[in-house]
Amino acid sequence: PEIEEFERVVANYVGVKYGVSFNSGTSALHAALLAYEIKQGDEVIVPSFTFIATANAPLFVGAKPVFADIEDSTFGLDPNDVERKITRRTKAIMPIHYGGLPCRIKELRKIAQEYNLLLIEDAAESLGASVDGRKVGSFGDAAMFSFCGNKVITTGEGGIIVTNSSEIYERLKLIRSHGRLESEPYFMSTKTLDYIMLGYNWRISSITAALGLAQMKKLDRIIEMRRKNAEYITSKLSKIDEVKVPQPPEGYFHVYQMYTIRVKGGREVRDALKDHLAKKGIMSKVYFEPVHLTHFYREKFGFKGGELPVTERLSSEVLTLPLYPTMTIEEMDYIIESIKEFFQNKRA
Repeated sequence: PEIEEFERVVANYVGVKYGVSFNSGTSALHAALLAYEIKQGDEVIVPSFTFIATANAPLFVGAKPVFADIEDSTFGLDPNDVERKITRRTKAIMPIHYGGLPCRIKELRKIAQEYNLLLIEDAAESLGASVDGRKVGSFGDAAMFSFCGNKVITTGEGGIIVTNSSEIYERLKLIRSHGRLESEPYFMSTKTLDYIMLGYNWRISSITAALGLAQMKKLDRIIEMRRKNAEYITSKLSKIDEVKVPQPPEGYFHVYQMYTIRVKGGREVRDALKDHLAKKGIMSKVYFEPVHLTHFYREKFGFKGGELPVTERLSSEVLTLPLYPTMTIEEMDYIIESIKEFFQNKRA
């Protein structure tokens, strides 16, 4: 019962009809592509500026991930480049909403509709984000949210697919639970339930779902706290010439699952700042290095670098700083002063 309630609560929050939970966001993406029957010979347009699961998911079902470039304002897929990458084999566009900031999802939806393509939102990092008041996850045919440890709310590990399609909803339930047709709860029934297709063991536990329900009650408050902290950090860091702070486009509601700055001067300066912060006991991290330049994708598809110029440039500038709801002013000031110190020393 906790699992079904959790799914209902998340779907209602996003503004769609159905939710099906999974043991991870990656399993959820895999299941979505299976449910939509993406297969060998199909192409799925994805960003390279993402966690690797976004690009891997098409490979899980035998399809080919086709990388499109991103744009500066949201770090999301560039609709113009997406349109250039569409071929007769393209079956879906799978954008991400980076770090709590929506991508240009309205334009991508228009393209998907024009070319009769599926739009599957990888909204792993952006539960609660919105464009003009409409929640991400409600624009596409389906969307995935993740609940792993570093997300705005967490169940430890877990994910969910939300959709308005009753057919996809029923298929996802079969896929995540061994292909078993569950006319009633398996562990609360004396009946023998039939297996009608090949499925996987991708369920979450009742304990995980109960944790998720408790977290959902706090979600809006958590987002409010994160946004307040982000606003404070932005007001201070915006005075440092060498740093570019997040600037969401008009009407875009950012939930700041990650607080990512851009460091002018590129990789060398950015990496030096990261090392400086580490010495001061401040954890920062690069989200993300381009997927197409990882060893596996270079080997499999022959990428050399230069294929996605905006992705490669932004990846050399981004640095994600600590941000969490209960951060104190003193902690934020320590980070800000440490960054100031780095650039003052550099100028000296």
